[in-house]
Amino acid sequence: MAVNAGSSSLKFQLLEMPEEKLITSGLVERIGLKASVFTIKVNGEKIVEVKDIENHSVAVKMLFEKLINLNIIQSLDEIIGVGHRVLTGGRSLTDSCVIGDKEMAIIENLVDLGPLHLPANLTGIKAFKEALPNVINVGVFDTAFHQTMPEEAFLYAIPYDWYETYNVRKYGFHGTSHKYVTLRTAQIMGKKPENINLVICHLGNGASICAVKNGKSVDTSMGFTPLEGIPMGTRSGNIDPAVVEYMMGKKNKSCKEIINILNKQSGYLGLSGLSSDSRDLLVAAKNGHKRAILAIEVQAKRIADYVASYHCYIGGADAIVFTAGIGENEATTRENIISRLAPLGVKIDPKLNACRGIERLVSTDDSTIKVYVVPTNEEVMIARDTLRLIQQ
Repeated sequence: MAVNAGSSSLKFQLLEMPEEKLITSGLVERIGLKASVFTIKVNGEKIVEVKDIENHSVAVKMLFEKLINLNIIQSLDEIIGVGHRVLTGGRSLTDSCVIGDKEMAIIENLVDLGPLHLPANLTGIKAFKEALPNVINVGVFDTAFHQTMPEEAFLYAIPYDWYETYNVRKYGFHGTSHKYVTLRTAQIMGKKPENINLVICHLGNGASICAVKNGKSVDTSMGFTPLEGIPMGTRSGNIDPAVVEYMMGKKNKSCKEIINILNKQSGYLGLSGLSSDSRDLLVAAKNGHKRAILAIEVQAKRIADYVASYHCYIGGADAIVFTAGIGENEATTRENIISRLAPLGVKIDPKLNACRGIERLVSTDDSTIKVYVVPTNEEVMIARDTLRLIQQ
């Protein structure tokens, strides 16, 4: 079972391995609130139940009851492993691992690095450990794929003691997605992963760009937290750090309050004043909404900046790859970004690019760099690592 626990949500997929066959998937929303929503797919149909779900333990118990009652499985003994998406492993947990007491303690000590995500990740792990005490639980870290970044890429130009003593460095995120897309793109292109150079654009409400050289991450746009990098749905991306102190004075707000605004009220939402959803902005932009257009253009410019830079850094990309909700589904966004890379000789084919959510080469025959759309599958990567560790 592949699990992604949020503060008030629980996404899950049950897969048969090693075939990577999806058995069922679903989502529990509004955990801890009134009228929680439990959704599960059975034979292609969605079953939705609305009821109060007090906490993650209750949600997990309800999930197991559904699996049995809907004849998805006959017994909980069929579940041999649970893999959990975990935001960061810091400097200590550099690869997926079986989560015991020692690993739980390490993750708990990292909460300051991910106060929005790690408490929820820990809650999910505890709930499944409690429900299935004899089943192996595996942590799959968003930061793991980026552990191959060299020091020149992950160090900040700050007092070195901040890094040595307080672990301040670039960690990067979306690593599970970037790893899947790397392996899948290599397969599509008929190359071994160790022989491929890519620039991957994981574009969703959260978004990051990754430079992959010889199959390994050598740089990525997100940093110490997911706030660094390109503008996103509600995140600002890179700004001058002095803006924080300046706005604290102007708005009479604390540092924590300003950082919260940069995380939750900026990006698409902050610039457009309209929405954090790119679909809303694209519709508004067609109708001439100036700030919606501005939000789209600011993000596209920043993405192109990263892609061009990473193309040079890895010694030339074999392909630029788009993935995640926006990257997989929004042709106009892909076209906007690639058009800014014309001096590199990259060209997109409008007819091929008119696709949503499918694997496809979308560049022209004479494009100097191939451009692909490759839907991501983080749950499969989580399941693969869980199976690998169970077998070990």
